Amino acid sequence: MAVGGTVRLVVAGAADVDTDELETLTAQLRRRLLELDVDDVRLARSDGPVPDGAKPGELLSVGVLAVTLAPAVIRPVLRLVEAWMTSRPVRTVTVEWDGRTLELGAATPEQQERLLTAFLEGGRAPSDVSSATSEEPPARDQRA
Repeated sequence: MAVGGTVRLVVAGAADVDTDELETLTAQLRRRLLELDVDDVRLARSDGPVPDGAKPGELLSVGVLAVTLAPAVIRPVLRLVEAWMTSRPVRTVTVEWDGRTLELGAATPEQQERLLTAFLEGGRAPSDVSSATSEEPPARDQRA
């Protein structure tokens, strides 16, 4: 499979999930993702500063995965993440891909489907879709 890009997944645990449990949850999600036709799934490196007293080198971020995949595999990856979240103490998984961000887990199944479709089509930003329920009229789709 040709490498198409990297999706960054940020797992946010429920209020009572500690760092060790978040690390375990992230490892479980990594194993499940590797069952798909992805090129690689790694713990992501931290972009922040190295804490005082830490050994030199790159820091891994707890709860963050970098998934290398072909664009055709993004939908199955997101579907797996949605299904995986349902039986775990995970509040949200933030997906960063192709300059866009999507937060899974804070919507009804119908809203989630609309958000996912908009995100994958690269049209309106997911925040535009979620705001369609506000008092402002939704943005018109530019496609014919």
